[in-house]
Amino acid sequence: MVNGIIKKLGDDLVNNILVRFPVKSLIRLKCISKRWYTLIQSTTFIHLHLNYQTTIQHEFILFKHSIKEPNEFISILSFLSGDNDDGFNHLFPDINVTSMSSDFNATFYPLLGPCHGLIVLTDLTTIIIFNPATRNFRLIPPSPFGCPQGFHRSVEGIGFGFDSISKYYKIVRICEVFWNPWDGYPGPKETKIDVCDFSMDCWREVEHVNLPLIYWVPCAEMLYNEVVHWFATIDMSMIILCFDMCTEIFRNINIPDVCNNLTHKQYYGLVILRGCLTLISYPNPISPTDPINDKVHVWVMEDYGVSNSWILKNTIRVVPVESPLDVWKNSILLFQSKNGHLISYDINSNEEKEHILHGSPGSLSVIVYQEGLTSISPGSQNSSKVQNF
Repeated sequence: MVNGIIKKLGDDLVNNILVRFPVKSLIRLKCISKRWYTLIQSTTFIHLHLNYQTTIQHEFILFKHSIKEPNEFISILSFLSGDNDDGFNHLFPDINVTSMSSDFNATFYPLLGPCHGLIVLTDLTTIIIFNPATRNFRLIPPSPFGCPQGFHRSVEGIGFGFDSISKYYKIVRICEVFWNPWDGYPGPKETKIDVCDFSMDCWREVEHVNLPLIYWVPCAEMLYNEVVHWFATIDMSMIILCFDMCTEIFRNINIPDVCNNLTHKQYYGLVILRGCLTLISYPNPISPTDPINDKVHVWVMEDYGVSNSWILKNTIRVVPVESPLDVWKNSILLFQSKNGHLISYDINSNEEKEHILHGSPGSLSVIVYQEGLTSISPGSQNSSKVQNF
């Protein structure tokens, strides 16, 4: 009888019902009938479900941290929900991702994303794209572009996003190629831009004009409006370097004038706060702590791309900060403290919390995301297969 009733329901009504279900339930519901399987797998439904999840602001947290063992650092991914006010609940068992690289620095490299529910884990060489809701992942082949003997190719910046024109997910890398003698200072540097289209795992180099020098800090490689953002310097001035995933064109955005003095002991991070690109200015973590004068400033760009639209929204005092991490529930700033703990600060209530989540100082990375059914492209015939973790 139930099956008979289900069959009589129109697709629009079924869509309206199913978009309200979490991904875990939808995966089970695909087994009810061939019709429901086809419907839930369709691009139309995947977009409807993602839009609904974004509207209701049902957020999850991917938490990456490292733990120091006697002979190595262990890198761990934790999948969390934060539905209650007391803290975070673990959705799945933690995953040890240390084996993806033997590079010490990779242990401390942040996550990239989210983009339509997809997230990228990378050590700058190895790239893994995965969906934490469906638990699918795939290894992206490394860039084929090398450099002549005696030279070194260094990845200075990396970004992940979606091209809504080609409908491809892409990785972009800003690289510097330079002569690296064993007994001298590196020679002149040449900038190269690598782009990978995930649909065919195709790497290519992109033409560009002279680019400013990337200024790497944690929480800087931000995706917003299909544009990847980094910090960079021009003539001792800090700017935000932007790469449009659709046009593959670079441009610059100026930061607030009051922030733009590299002699000040300030660091910067980028987050999305209430739908706006937001600059977090905070004391340099390697400087001595000054409890009286150390403050965190929150600057919001009210008109995206217009440099004079920066507005100072908040000035706050928190425990000594290593770096900002992300924004949760549209008003809670997440930081890592200098001692490696996850800190939250609610800009509405001015409430600060230290959570039990922690890791080696400087190793924390957080992605706040909405669940999605977005599938991972299988790539080309020679690509690695989509797997489950």
